Amino acid sequence: MVQRVLVVDDAELNLQLLGNLVQRLEPAQAHAFTDPGLALEFARSTAVDLVVVDFMMPAMDGLEFLRRFREIPSDHAIPVLMVTANEERAVRYHALESGVEDFLSKPVDPIEFLARVKNLLKLSDATRKLTNQAAWLAESVRVATREVRERERETVMSLAKAAEYRDADTGMHIVRMAHYAQLIARELKLSPEDQELLLDASTMHDIGKVAIPDRVLLKPGQLDPDELAVMQQHAAYGYELLKDSTSPLLKAGASIALGHHEKFDGSGYPQGLQGDAIPLFCRIVAVADVFDALTSSRPYKAAWPLERAVDYLRTGKGTHFDPQCVDAFLGAWSEVLAIRDRFADAPSV
Repeated sequence: MVQRVLVVDDAELNLQLLGNLVQRLEPAQAHAFTDPGLALEFARSTAVDLVVVDFMMPAMDGLEFLRRFREIPSDHAIPVLMVTANEERAVRYHALESGVEDFLSKPVDPIEFLARVKNLLKLSDATRKLTNQAAWLAESVRVATREVRERERETVMSLAKAAEYRDADTGMHIVRMAHYAQLIARELKLSPEDQELLLDASTMHDIGKVAIPDRVLLKPGQLDPDELAVMQQHAAYGYELLKDSTSPLLKAGASIALGHHEKFDGSGYPQGLQGDAIPLFCRIVAVADVFDALTSSRPYKAAWPLERAVDYLRTGKGTHFDPQCVDAFLGAWSEVLAIRDRFADAPSV
């Protein structure tokens, strides 16, 4: 593989000498410039393996050239050999602090020059290989993590649907609700990583219903106080099912399962948390879950008109719901409707 050596010197004679020496080190290839500005343009468009630069140049000295060269993202680790007649230690100290790897004094000794260039090209080659290997390893980790996350996501969705199928809700409820939650998170300027985590983790909000007896869970009419108390235990059951996992996804699911029935004024369950003491993911899911439950048709109730559900959310700001979460949800209303249409329940036969 050709190794490109960028040679910069304002004296044409020196440039020819250094360039000719570089050419002896096959497969090294010299690219010589008397103009430092043109050399920088070349470096921005072409990968180089080594820079040989003169310190004393009229328009731009070697240190200024080096500073600009290091600003090129791909060139911050490329070795630099500085050639100078200046013997002052202060100059060399400054150059070392600026990132120069080696020095040669004029007049250049050809044997010494070839040896130093050869060693620096070996260093450059090793650095590039190490960088490429690190990038390859990082990409491999990303691919493996993505595959694990996808399998984890599939398992979580299956568990969530199992809970939904025991209830009168449908699997599309958890899909719609999860996308509503992600939408609210986006409007609240949460990070893309948190948005994706919430999209997946929110599907587990009612997973604790798998532990609720059928006589309560499937009762078509209104629950009496004792039955209601039993039903409310699904929040704690869901938390217990998920809380001991080391997975960030399942840990988030545990928190959401426990807290999505808390109310902003402290009147919710199971802990009676109030305001910001309720985890943000739980406050978001509360809005998404209630809206979808209200606007969905079930055997025991008709779907509410959208206007009525919106009024319910607005009326509940500061009591049932976090006002910011409601405003975020309603502020993206066109996307709410798009999610509702995209994941609509299949028509009943």
